[in-house]
Order: sequence, then structure tokens, then C-alpha cells
Amino acid sequence: MYYFRYLLIIGFCVSTAITQAQQENTNTNKFRQLGQELPTPNSYRTASGAPGHEYWQQKVDYIMEVEIDDDKQTLTGSETITYTNNSPDRLDYLWLQLDQNMRAKDSDTYKVSTSTLGDEVSTRSLDKLEPTFDGGFKIQKVVDVDGNTLNHVINKTMMRIDPPESLQPGDTFTFSIDWYYNINDRMQIGGRSGYEYFEENENYLYTIAQFFPRLCKYNDIYGWQNKQFLGRGEFTLEFGDYEVAITVPSDHLVASTGTLQNPDDVLTADQKSRLADARESFVDPVIIVTQDEAERAEKKKSKTKKTWVFQADNVRDFAFASSRKFIWDAMAVEQSDGSIVMAMSMYPKEGNPLWERYSTKAVAHTLKWYSHYTFDYPYPVAWSINAKRIGMEYPMICFNYGRVEDDGTYSMRTKYGMISVIIHEVGHNYFPMIVNSDERQWTWMDEGLNTFCQYLAEQQWSRNYPSRRGQAHKIVDYMKGNKDFISPIMTNSESIHQFGNNAYGKPATALNILRESVMGRELFDYAFKTYSQRWMFKYPSPSDFFRTMEDASAVDLDWFWRGWFYTTDHSDIAITNVTHSTASTFDPTVEKDLVNAEDRIDITTLRNQTEIKETYEDQDKNLIDFYSTYDPKKVYDFEKEAYKEKQKKLTDAEKQAISEKKNYYQIDFENVGGLVMPIFLEFSYENGSTEIIRIPAEIWKTDNEKVSKVFTTDSPVKSIVLDPYLETADTDRSNNYFPPKSEMSRFEIYESKQRPSKNLMQKAGAKN
Repeated sequence: MYYFRYLLIIGFCVSTAITQAQQENTNTNKFRQLGQELPTPNSYRTASGAPGHEYWQQKVDYIMEVEIDDDKQTLTGSETITYTNNSPDRLDYLWLQLDQNMRAKDSDTYKVSTSTLGDEVSTRSLDKLEPTFDGGFKIQKVVDVDGNTLNHVINKTMMRIDPPESLQPGDTFTFSIDWYYNINDRMQIGGRSGYEYFEENENYLYTIAQFFPRLCKYNDIYGWQNKQFLGRGEFTLEFGDYEVAITVPSDHLVASTGTLQNPDDVLTADQKSRLADARESFVDPVIIVTQDEAERAEKKKSKTKKTWVFQADNVRDFAFASSRKFIWDAMAVEQSDGSIVMAMSMYPKEGNPLWERYSTKAVAHTLKWYSHYTFDYPYPVAWSINAKRIGMEYPMICFNYGRVEDDGTYSMRTKYGMISVIIHEVGHNYFPMIVNSDERQWTWMDEGLNTFCQYLAEQQWSRNYPSRRGQAHKIVDYMKGNKDFISPIMTNSESIHQFGNNAYGKPATALNILRESVMGRELFDYAFKTYSQRWMFKYPSPSDFFRTMEDASAVDLDWFWRGWFYTTDHSDIAITNVTHSTASTFDPTVEKDLVNAEDRIDITTLRNQTEIKETYEDQDKNLIDFYSTYDPKKVYDFEKEAYKEKQKKLTDAEKQAISEKKNYYQIDFENVGGLVMPIFLEFSYENGSTEIIRIPAEIWKTDNEKVSKVFTTDSPVKSIVLDPYLETADTDRSNNYFPPKSEMSRFEIYESKQRPSKNLMQKAGAKN
């Protein structure tokens, strides 16, 4: 990088050029519109990103009875399903998801998973090689309302049912299924649902989901969404009404999707009284079942049973938790429309004191801030359930990790990890439980949007909250990594490299950059809320999100979606050159003084002064003329006279421009990473002031690789920093400075490496 000073004439102009390569091949332009990549708008989905006037979606209602055998760890169920065909299509068959079949011994999940052998192999890894657990649905009966057997075919994690007659538009079809399955031990073989076994007192904590055959989604985009479930891509479901009777040991507490219909049958008088108090408590949770009560319950096992009945309207799924170990607390949350939501938690003593202090308040906090950015939470309850090594979401209920040490202390990572996972999983009520995106196909549409909202809510929790994702600089290491192991965000869930970074971190970061640095908070927040409210209880696609964000903001974002969501380009903008210029005064005295001040003697001239004893002109004086003695550093009379004449011819505008003594800096930029981004600069001046200059990404619109721009300043520039506030996820900051500077890192010297304890509370002897 070089620093030049030029003598310029007044009235210079700055021009931009379109490179020859881009003129010849406009398809390489990163600002071309997304028209060909997005589906054609129609009467179902409009060009604005809103549902069309003929938008439709199916409805599926369930009436179920399920029972957990606490001795055998099995779940037995019977369901009656009513399917309503709201589509304009004739349906000759129905597809159902059998998600538990991914744990069957012949499951493709085991067959397609890659594996290697190391010096140490866990029993859990061995089980994946040759599974011993007898998982999967055992379908016992599939019949119509008259008890007639329905023809059905099971294809791995999918089941096709053939109605006696095709379903015409507007038709309904009711049928029933009986089944059972063995509940998996999550601690041994993993899973989003299952049980956790506590050896002390031989107790179980059940977190039950994907426990019943469920209808696949049928829509205007894919028809039947019946992609096989391999374990990573999540779930795509229809909205409907549920009535579910859950039979468990009588000393169990049950938390569930929906509202409890028979409290008099399953709750004690004290529990009902405390729950009523909680409905009036808006500041602190009320303990409904205390730790002492839970500890007494877990020491003995009831041989009798109770049935808890729950009802949920307009939900896309159903889940529940059951255990005699549960402590229970709750508080009320008032929405902006005046409605009251109950924030509630259940957790074993192993989660205390952390959970009693934070869980329900984290639920309430999530409802407050997600509703602020999207819409009022439309359901009556939001549950947080403590379960080891899990974070998973369902309508109105989620399962979250977070356990303390035996002495009741915990690390900072445990505390904030627990709060964050609760915010995240409760937040999934908004995406995708209400804004019902296709998780099986596009993980980022729920995980990415939710992680972004999680970041906003975390920052509202405390100053300097240690958020893992959201800030631009935290995605840098991923984006500058080996592109062989990076997928575009717009990749099917089962094919993604680096799942967490791709589906959670990068889209969340992209949205935060949009909000802070491209659109601004006001425009972004309005557009994001518009999208959320347009697609409440509906089924959006990526194009609906992209189009709505532009439609509601009047900001062309095709370049942003293309770069961040369709490519693996990374952000790395470099300052390659800075040229400093000022307008010439034409005064020879001033200009020659400036030249003389910067003059340096080159090495050859310096050495020749002593080594060349005598030149030819020294020997022959006849060779000497005016130019032989002309000194360019000296001001001659004829130059002074010329300056006086020039002064007479200067216009008033030229005189003013000269007198202002402006500084002109041409900065040359190179897009090294390929991802076009805005250019943000911090100028520090010799007079001690600073200035932030923000240039939209459209500066790259005619040349995606190299651009130059001239800046005018009153004071000479001391230094320039590109992306001073770490807004663009720039992967190489060494080329972001003028004058250039290196960034320092530190290394640690050690003789033998030991991992230190992270539980600072325990080290300090502090109480929680």
C-alpha cells in the first residue's frame, strides 16, 4: 500500500467503470435478481410474499388414549384421526409419519450413518453399528369408523393408508390406529424423546414426543411431504385439534401440550389452590409442588393409575412429560392484548436451585420479547421441562437441559446455557409451531429465525449476555473454513455440513446483519413482524420470507439472499490502496516547499556524490547551459510572474475551492471473499476527530470484485479502519487498516495441559 500526494487541477471528476468481463457475462453479477431461483407467484402464494386469495391447507384432528407402563417402559396408544381435505385435489391415499421407526433394528438411520474405529469406542457407538434396542412402532390395527380393516403399507418411517374411496375436495375421512412401542433410554441411545433413569429410588422421567402415527403435510409446493425421517431433519405437520387422555402412575405429575380438562381428578386441593395463586402472580413464580413433596413422592411408587386429559386447539403436534420426581412452579404473563398466558416449569431436584430460580422466569421473558418482535403468543400455556442432555420443542411444551453439581453450585456455562436453551426452545412455539415452516426440508426457516430471536431476547436479559450466536464476528471461523465442508443455507436438512453453523448460526447472523447494518432496525423489525403475522398458523416457504422482507421494507435484498443463503462465499473486503490528494494552489513557493519536504535522495545518487569525483561538465564548462544549473527546488522569478497571471484568471469558485484546502482520499477496495457486503469505514483525523462512513452494498453492483471511491475531508486522515464495529463477518481483518497493522494474538505456555474446572462458583465458595 502506498501513500501519494498529487498536484491536481480544480474540477477533477471521479468515474466508475464496468469491467469487460461483466459486460460479456452478466450472469456473474451478484446483484442479478432471484427471479429464476424463486417459484412463480400464483393464487396460493403472491409475489409480495403473502398468502394468496386461494391459499389452502389441510386440517387433521386427533382423539387419543395413551398409557405409559412404568415397569416395562412401553407406551400403548389408540387414536381416532379425522382428516379434512381442504385442497383442490383428489387424494387417493394418505401418508402418515412413523417417526419411531427410525429406531427399528432395520432402520435406514443406522445403515446410512458413517462410522470409524478409534482406540476407544463407547457402547452407545457400538449400539449404532448393530442396534440391540427393539424400537419402532408396532402397528396393531388400522380401521375405518365401522371397524373395517384399511389397506395400509409401511415404508420404513412412512405409512400409506388407502381409503375405500378417494377424498374429493372438501371431504373428510375418519379412521383409527392402535399401536405400541418400547420407549428408548435417551441416556444410552439418544433421541429427541424417551426416558431418563435415576438409579436412586429407581425412578424414571419421561419426555414423550413423536409417540403417535401422524399425518404428513400435503400442500401446494411438494404435494405430500413424505421424505423419510433419518433423525436429523425434523417435522412437517398439519394443524388440528387434539383431545388426549394420558394414563400414568397416580403419583406422577404430567405436563403437556394443551390445557388440563380434569384438574379435580388429578390434582390435590393444595395444588389447585397454589395454581390459582400462580394465575395472579406476574412477578415471581408460585411453587405448586415443592421440592420436599417431590422428594417424598420419589421414595415410594404408587401401584395405582391416573388419567390426565388435555385439550389443544389449532396445534401442529402434541408432546408431554411425566414423572413422580417433578417439582412444579408457575407464573402469569400478560400479553399486549390483555390475555394471560401461564409460564410453567417442571424439574427434578437435580435441577435445583438453578431451575427454581431461572426456568419459569426465562419462559416469561421469552414470551414477552418474542411477542414484541412477532405476535402475541396465542396459546394458554408455555411449559419448560428439565431433562438431561436435551433441548427440544413442541407446541406449548419443551424439554431443556441444565443440572447442578452435588453441592448445588454450577458453572457460568451451565447457567447461561440453560437460560439460552429455554429461550430457544420456548421460542420455537413461534417458529415453527405457529409460523409452520417445513423443518424436514428447510431447517434454517425455524432454527435460524428462532436463533436470531433468541439472540434478541438474550440481549434483553442482561448486559453483555454471553450469546453463542448472532453477532457477526462469531460466524467468522465457520465462514472462512474449508468450503468442502460448508453447505449453502438453502440445502436440505439431511445433506447439511456443520449442521449447527449452517442452520442456526449463519442464518441468525445474516438476519442480525440485515437488522443492524443493511436495513436498519425500524425497517427490519416492521418487515419481520409482517412476515410473522402474515404466516401465523400457515405454511410459509423460503420465497415467502424473502419476498415479504423486501415487500414490507422497499429494500432490494436479492443480492443478500443470493450471497448468504445460496452460496458459500465469505465476507473479506480489503483496502488495497489509499491515495491522498489535494487541489493545487498554483503558488510555486507553496508547491515546491511541499515537494521538497517529501524529497528523498535515492541510494545511487547518494553514493555517486562521493564516488564520482568529476563529471564531464566539471571537465568541460562549454557543456553547461541553463538546464545544467536549473534547480527544480528553487523558485524562479518567471514562475512567480506566471503565478500572478494565473491568479488573475481564476474564477471565484476555483479560488474558494483552493482556499478550503480540502483533502481527497481515493480508497481502492477488493472483494476477496466473494460475498458482496456494505462498506463501513472509520476515519480518524489528525485534528483528533473521528467519523463513520456507511456505504450500501450496491457500490459493488457494476463490479463485484474491485471498486474505488474518493472521500473528501477537512482534516488530513491519520488512519482508516474497515468494518470498525465488526458488522460484516469479515474473515481477514489484517487487510482492513490504513496504514496497515498486524493484529496480535496470545499463546499460553504450559508444561502439561490439564482442563481447568469451569465452575467458578464452586471455586469461590459462593452460594447460588
